[in-house]
Amino acid sequence: MSTVRDRVDRRLAQFLDAHPAPVTDPEVMAAHQVLREFILGDGKRIRPLLCYWGWVGAGGADCAELISAAASLELCHAGLLIHDDIMDASEVRRGRPTVHRALASMHTGPAANAFGSAAAILMGVLALGWSDELFATSGVEPHRLSRGHELFTAMRTEVIAGQYLDVMSQTGADTTIDRACTVIRYKTAKYTVERPLQIGGALAGGDEELLQAYSRFGVPLGEAFQLRDDILGMFGDPAVTGKSALDDLREGKQTVLIAHAVRYGSRAEAEHLRAWLGDPKLTDAGADEMRQIVVDTGALARVEQMIDERAGTALSALADARITAEAQAALTELADRIAHRTR
Repeated sequence: MSTVRDRVDRRLAQFLDAHPAPVTDPEVMAAHQVLREFILGDGKRIRPLLCYWGWVGAGGADCAELISAAASLELCHAGLLIHDDIMDASEVRRGRPTVHRALASMHTGPAANAFGSAAAILMGVLALGWSDELFATSGVEPHRLSRGHELFTAMRTEVIAGQYLDVMSQTGADTTIDRACTVIRYKTAKYTVERPLQIGGALAGGDEELLQAYSRFGVPLGEAFQLRDDILGMFGDPAVTGKSALDDLREGKQTVLIAHAVRYGSRAEAEHLRAWLGDPKLTDAGADEMRQIVVDTGALARVEQMIDERAGTALSALADARITAEAQAALTELADRIAHRTR
């Protein structure tokens, strides 16, 4: 796994070296450097890894073209994360200031925050544009590249719809467990696991049966990934996760944890959660009270159970998939890491 990740990182660095700021203005150059550091930062590289093993599972031979295509997914992810952090008003990502905060720090005065957000939107768009360029110039055979690009386009359309649903869920009204699960499926499950696997498989010439097998494995595993992310966002150690354990609560994230706690808690517990969820002034002590309600209502235990159920479903589907033994072993290991990660 580390070898693939290292090769993806080297390809990203090579691509960025070939794409310096087009003008010599010091601020533009500084913004490009912020973007470069973010792209090459301490990300998990899950999507490139899954694209790689999707290709290998289809019988494709390891090659430089595969690494380029896989690396393009990380550029797409970087752009989407930058925009997500702006929408969530997040201060920290991967243990460092988010891109909009880093850019805001280059200025002083009342306009600094507005500048940081606007500049970060531009850097996010740039990363998304670069992802298209790297994918298109990966060198994969044109027919297979076209088929892979259809899935790449579907992935981006789905994740935007999922993000839209997520933003809508923060408008104040309670969400249901089913609706929270729909957000998870489109914002994360398909985007993080299913589509990267399918893109790799399609680029290697895999048939429809293979792509469906990847879907049966990828969707439940992607749901487990997001459910774990929700737990880490509320209960994780910021020193390990690299982000605040207050952000999701202050932003009013309508996670399955919250939906379950509101649905099955007492009236007082539900009203307490409603009162504080989405309050930007929520303190550590107030967050601890909310966490205790999530534990007491059984929401935390239920989400852990949901993770185990989905991971089990994914592994059963993987066992039935007609893929190479090498990919079978690698994806089994990845599934365990994804479902039981601590960051």
